[in-house]
Amino acid sequence: MTAIDTLSPDAIAARLSGSPAERAAFVREAADAGVAEAQAVYGQMLLDGTGVAADPVAALGWFTRAAAQHHVMALNMVGRCYDLGWGTRVDKTRAAECYRVAAARGLDWAMYNYATLLALGDGVAEDKPAALALLETVAAMDTGLASAKAINFVGSFAEDGWACERDLARAADCYRQAAEGGDFRGCFNHARMLGAASDIEAALHWLKQAGERGNAAFLAKAEAWLATSEIPAFRTRGVAALREGVAC
Repeated sequence: MTAIDTLSPDAIAARLSGSPAERAAFVREAADAGVAEAQAVYGQMLLDGTGVAADPVAALGWFTRAAAQHHVMALNMVGRCYDLGWGTRVDKTRAAECYRVAAARGLDWAMYNYATLLALGDGVAEDKPAALALLETVAAMDTGLASAKAINFVGSFAEDGWACERDLARAADCYRQAAEGGDFRGCFNHARMLGAASDIEAALHWLKQAGERGNAAFLAKAEAWLATSEIPAFRTRGVAALREGVAC
């Protein structure tokens, strides 16, 4: 038994109610004591720089230790590190294998991540039908943002006719659901469809939402697309709405 094991729930809550640095220190104690959940959480803290200096190399180490104890989200995060080069070199094949194993254990985020690699043929043989099946499974799970992102991707399949009949009405409905679920790509895609349907005011609302929620790389591409759009309002008011969201 470790010192962590002797703490009451109230004592643990008190330790977690301190400053970010104090919380990180307590989680580190639990991680050192071998608690898999704490190892996964501390890895995320190191990745994000929450209460501790950001250290993606150390983050990967903690994710790996938790994954060795069969912590499924930690295994997914090992995959993310190899997928995106966080704390290590990019290795899409290794990322795909981590996602595949975690997906087989039912983790929504791993299923989404593995479907993304399958759809693109990144680190694994391209298999769009299998990717679509996984995405539809995650979408039906209704587990929050992972489901919203999956629904958005299902919309892309429908819009482009990947592994299914091209169906713009279904694509538009998927994008609407994804936007309402908080996915920034869904917000942008929903805005695209609304703009094409001449509902500019509604489109501008969702472009602002995309600006508030999107990451820098995505937003740069989104603004470039808007700036050259065939819809005049997107080239002016659309760009302004996206930027307004970023400024919020």
